[in-house]
Formats: sequence, structure tokens, C-alpha cells
Amino acid sequence: MMTTFLVAVPLATACLIGFLLPAKSVRFIGWSAIFASSLDFLLALFIVPRVVSVGSTGPAFWLSLDALAAFLVLIITLVGFFASLYSVGYLQAEVEKGIIGPNRVRQYFLLFELFMFAMLLAVSTTHPVVMWIAIEATTLSTAFLISFYNKPSATEAAWKYLILNSLGLLLSLLGTLIFLALPQIQTGITDWSMLQASAASFHPLAVKIAFVFILVGYGTKVGLVPLHTWKPDTYAKAPTPMAGLLASVLINVALFGILRFKTVTDASIGTGFSSGLFVMFGTISIVLAALIIFIQKNYKRMLAYSGIEHAGIMALGFGFGGIGTFAALLHMLYHALVKAMLFFTAGNIFLKYSTTKMKQITGVLSVLPLSSVLFFGGFIAIAGLPPFGIFATKLLILSAGMMSYPWISGIVLFALAVVFFGFFRHVTAMLFGPIPQDIEPGESNMLTKIPIVLMAAIIIIVSFDLPETISSIVTAAAASLTQPF
Repeated sequence: MMTTFLVAVPLATACLIGFLLPAKSVRFIGWSAIFASSLDFLLALFIVPRVVSVGSTGPAFWLSLDALAAFLVLIITLVGFFASLYSVGYLQAEVEKGIIGPNRVRQYFLLFELFMFAMLLAVSTTHPVVMWIAIEATTLSTAFLISFYNKPSATEAAWKYLILNSLGLLLSLLGTLIFLALPQIQTGITDWSMLQASAASFHPLAVKIAFVFILVGYGTKVGLVPLHTWKPDTYAKAPTPMAGLLASVLINVALFGILRFKTVTDASIGTGFSSGLFVMFGTISIVLAALIIFIQKNYKRMLAYSGIEHAGIMALGFGFGGIGTFAALLHMLYHALVKAMLFFTAGNIFLKYSTTKMKQITGVLSVLPLSSVLFFGGFIAIAGLPPFGIFATKLLILSAGMMSYPWISGIVLFALAVVFFGFFRHVTAMLFGPIPQDIEPGESNMLTKIPIVLMAAIIIIVSFDLPETISSIVTAAAASLTQPF
């Protein structure tokens, strides 16, 4: 029942915003979104300990949460809360500058809530087809937000995002249907537990073909190379709060879809096939992202390529297996928090400088003291430097890879060093230097500062002292990827 309520909250809020609240009620619309995301986060805090102690929530309306799903729910609701809070402050600043009007604000929060509903449904459902429908719904709900400002370049990015992701998801649907056709005994609707239980009887070649379709299809949503080309344009043109949500949370939801089928594939034909594909796509993604980050000229596109790099890191962890699986799951949490904070601080920079071109941005440290310090701290964290949690997860993933893939681990380590120097080169140039004459120092408003401060505090806390409940749910989730549901 709690799971049903969790999924229903953003849908009910979307209906409230879309049908009952007038556009002129901008403040009430924003606070409705904050209330909904707060309620969902509190529900997640209630559900996760229960899943740790019991193993899963009871099935209700085709919804059930095991350890992996509950962990994803925690990430979605946590980042979603901060995204809703920051969105209110960010859109308020844009309304004051005359960039958007009340109708746009209502459209934004309506689609925001539908996006949250689709992601929560995707990880909560027990049925593969419903998961596919929900992940496709994330594409439809966010495509309109990418073209939010009605600029030709934004419309082009939205079409690119819609076409590439829809084509990719069609491939994942084909893979899903092949998996659903494989059980020799069909007893009604097939869910994850039924697929897992009958996996040993599947034809090996059919499983390999189906999993390739799944990996390519959902991998497009993750942004693994060479399926990544929509990401830089999308993140550069979407409203910054939504770009942060796409970069930090949606990547995990798409990976969740692949991991569900990976467990079925591994139970059928062993781990070698899926792990090899994960390692291959992960390595290519990290290397290409590192090279492009080094020469990037747009800071939102730079963060997009950082997302591709971290998608590759997580893919490597799942491919290496063992402690790498645990580290990759924990990396999901750290990356989601740090990447969202980076996008929100980048949003503050954009509100002040009205550009995403790094060569036009100097003196941020003097103009935006709080945002610039947290932006630099986010860079240190996302680059994997100690003492932040991403340093530990990268170290564990590379340690797992040294046993079976020493050469690949060495290549990845060199690529990560290139990423650090590329980031350092760009970020320091933005922070220091003279203040442009037409820029007045000062943050926009409190709601653009509070979320990033709170997120920075949480990042520091979970980096130094991971709560026992989170450690337990990650451990259980890692075990679920190698054991039956």
C-alpha cells in the first residue's frame, strides 16, 4: 500500500497542477511540487528500513520493491526533493527577469511531476512491459521541457532526444518481448520472479540476442557510447534544474532496467556474456568522454560528458562484478547527489552570466562566493578525489577490475586522470580572473542557495560516515543482482 501511495503522489500532484490550479498561482504551484516531493522522500525513508528488515514490500497493483528498487526509490525521491526546491527558486528568478511567464511555470511543474511519476513507476513495477512503458513515459514528459524556451536550437535538441531515445527504446521493447516469449510454460502475465525462475531453460542464443537489444535500447537512455549523442545537446538546452534531474537520476533508472535483465541473462547463460558487454561499453564511454571534456567549451556540455564518463564507470563496476557491483551501486548515490549539485550551482552561474560558454565567464569566485565554492567542491568530488565518496567507489571498481582486466583498468585510470586535468583547466578559468563590467555580484535568491548547501552537507556526511541503513540496502541490492529475487 505504501508503494502505491509513493507512486501515486506525483501523479495526483500533476493532476492538481494541470486541472485545478490556475497559471497565475505560481507560488502555490511551486510549493505543491515541493510538498509532493517532500512527502515522497519521507515515504522512501519509511520504506527503505522496512525492505532492509523484511526483504521487500508486499505486492499491490503490480507494484513491489525489493532492495534494488528501494535503493533507486531513495535516490529518486532524495534528488527529486532538492530539484523541486531548486526549481522554485530558479524559475522565480527567470520570471523576474522576464524570460518566462506563469503559464510556463505551470507547464514545467506539471511535466516535472509526470517525470517523477514515470521514474518511480519504472523501478516499482514487477512487470517488464510496464517498466518499459514507464521509461518511455520519461522520454515523452521531458521532451517538452527540453524545448521549454522555444528556441530553434532547443527544439532541435528536443527532437534529437525524442527520436534517438524512442528508437533505442523500441529496440529494448523487442528485447523485452523476446525474453517474455522464452519461458516454456506460460502462466498468465510474466513478472521478474517468473523470468528468473525459468531462466535456466531459455535458449542461450535467444538470450544473447535479447540482452543485446536490451543493452543497446536502454543503453541509449543511459548515454553509453556510441549511443550518447543526444546528451550534450539536451543538457545544454533544457532548464538547468531539469538537466540536473536527467543527469543524476534518469541515468540510474535506465541502468536499473538493464540490470533487471542482466540478472535473468546471468541466471540463464552465466555472467561472462553480459559482463563482457558492460566492460566494453564502459571503457569506450570513459575514454571518449575524457577526451571531449578536455577540449570542451560549454560548461553544461562538459557536465553532460561527465555523465557519460560516470555511466561508463558504473557499467565497469557491474561488468567486473564482486565488490565492483557493490561499488557501482554506491556510485549511483554519490554521483546522483554530486551531479545534481553541480548542475544547480551551474544554474546559478547561468542566471548571473546568461551564457554557458566558459570563455565568457570569469571571476565567479567574487561574483557568486557560495555557488562558486560549492561548484569547485563538486568538481573535486565528481573527479574522484579524496575524501569524497566517489574516490572510494572508483578505487573499489578499479580494484575489482585489476584481477580480471588489468589492462583495461590501466587505460581507465589514465582516462580518469585526463578528466581531472580537463575539469581543473576549465573550472579554475571560470572561478578566477576579472569580473565582467556588466555583472553585479550576489546570488539570485534563497531558494537557489538552500538546496545546494543542504546537498553539499549530505555529500560530506555520506562520504565520511555512510548510514547503516544505506549500507545495508546497497549490500542487499548487490546480492540481488547475483541471486534470485
